[in-house]
Amino acid sequence: MDKFKEVQDLISSVEADVTKFYDGGNAAAGTRVRKAMQDLKVLAQDIRAEVTEKKNSAK
Repeated sequence: MDKFKEVQDLISSVEADVTKFYDGGNAAAGTRVRKAMQDLKVLAQDIRAEVTEKKNSAK
């Protein structure tokens, strides 16, 4: 559950950069968005593995 909270925090923290990139054309903000999306991908994969492990151990 802690990793899910990290996902929520990450999305909240990158929200301003997304706006700066798409509405303002700020290239540096785009770089920060790309990094955040990569971090999000890693967190999501960790959560998937955790859920699978928990599901399989319940059997």
